[in-house]
Amino acid sequence: MPDVGASKALDPLLCFAVYSLERRIGRLYADLLAPWRLSYTQYLVVEMLGANHGEPLTVGELGRLLDLDSGTLSPLVKRLEARGVVRRERSRDDERVVTVALTAAGDDLHGELGEVQRCLAERLPPDRAAAGDLLARLREANDYLALHADA
Repeated sequence: MPDVGASKALDPLLCFAVYSLERRIGRLYADLLAPWRLSYTQYLVVEMLGANHGEPLTVGELGRLLDLDSGTLSPLVKRLEARGVVRRERSRDDERVVTVALTAAGDDLHGELGEVQRCLAERLPPDRAAAGDLLARLREANDYLALHADA
């Protein structure tokens, strides 16, 4: 059983630190993505599909990778499709399964969005080791919480 006293002492500080950091990074991304008229979640979809090297992902796979439910993801993908960034296709084997892939315009957009990471990196502290350690710790905490969500 975890030490409840330690948890009580840490939780308000941890919650606020994560919340505050998320808001600050969210504002940075909003500013950086404004030229492309993309929301942060639309950016994540384009990045995830681009990282998949042209291979489509199902909406379910995309949702699991981005931790988004279909009620959030489906309208977002439809908006990207309307802009010509992605294409959706129903599976011939099972029409409940929808795949999503970048279009040629989406590939071009993915290439342009590399600037976003460079610009973001310029605004963060320059210590790469500390940044890598922070990212690893955040992922570790997220994975732990995901595994123990029902505990």
